[in-house]
Amino acid sequence: MKTLLYSIFKIYIKIGLFFYSKKITVLGENNVPKKGAVLFVANHPNALIDPLLIATNTKRKIHFLVRAAVFKNTIAAAFLNLLGLMPIYRIRDGIKQLSKNEAIFNDCQDLLNNKETLLIFAEGSHNRKRTIRPLSKGFTRIIYGALEKYPNLNIHVVPIGLTYQNSSSYPSKVTLNFGKPILANEFYNQNDIFKSIKTIKEQVAHQLENLSVHIANDEFYTTTIQKLDKAQVDFTKVGATNAILKSGSFPKEKKRSKNYASFLYYILLINSVIPYFIWKLLSKKVPEIEFIDTFRFTLSIVLFPLFYILQSLILYFFFDWKIAIVYLVMSILTVLFYTKLSTTPSLK
Repeated sequence: MKTLLYSIFKIYIKIGLFFYSKKITVLGENNVPKKGAVLFVANHPNALIDPLLIATNTKRKIHFLVRAAVFKNTIAAAFLNLLGLMPIYRIRDGIKQLSKNEAIFNDCQDLLNNKETLLIFAEGSHNRKRTIRPLSKGFTRIIYGALEKYPNLNIHVVPIGLTYQNSSSYPSKVTLNFGKPILANEFYNQNDIFKSIKTIKEQVAHQLENLSVHIANDEFYTTTIQKLDKAQVDFTKVGATNAILKSGSFPKEKKRSKNYASFLYYILLINSVIPYFIWKLLSKKVPEIEFIDTFRFTLSIVLFPLFYILQSLILYFFFDWKIAIVYLVMSILTVLFYTKLSTTPSLK
């Protein structure tokens, strides 16, 4: 039953992300081992959208750790557990809560021993900055704890780089880049755990810096971003953008492309006025910019389909089923065309 619900949810979210994103580019998918224990380690620029993108673009079923705060609601907790999400506690949740992580880590180790997959955002928190932040040792604790507990277990670590063109705007492009699998066993030395942790972290961090756009977080960060923005650089072309950064030679400034799909925005707005109005009200309560996409996407995949179906039923009641179907199809196509053809962010 859990597998069926997970599959249905995965398909629905994948369709939703297709309509929500201008373009999703997936690279290196063949790097993911088809069998065996896999620990995915990704950067984390865009809250819940990050794990949803990874889960829907991987053939393997993924379990992943998320902040414990989302489990406060009993009903939400039951649903999240059903989908393979597990809570991870941080200092901000209270020092007493940290002790609960021991049981969570044990569950993660057992998952790996069962040849399943686990996703961890090793930077410890989300942040839109285009830089790979220092990795926490939490994921190494899970890896080496599992190898100590299960000596015959092989664990592959697969780094994942996520790069958005603009993670807070709709529609936006994103590149999902799977790195080369790292056999954690090769770096495990029971007699020198400190060195084992340091080495595996360096291996993963190095790949992440190449799998996503990585700009050093120094005094030149803001200036570098401004130069790339003025040149209209496509950040989702990760290799090309990193090559620019390494060369230190920036492209010339370009004018922003005209948005030829702007007329569709007004059609979309008129046809979706109630869901859009609800979003505008709720968006004022979004606590962090990294959560903008998460809240907007969640509302979009719930409110927009319901609203279009409701309006279709009204048309069916007053006219006939042909008009209702034409309206529903045109509504869906308007969203699709605007998302795929728009060149400038809107509906913020």
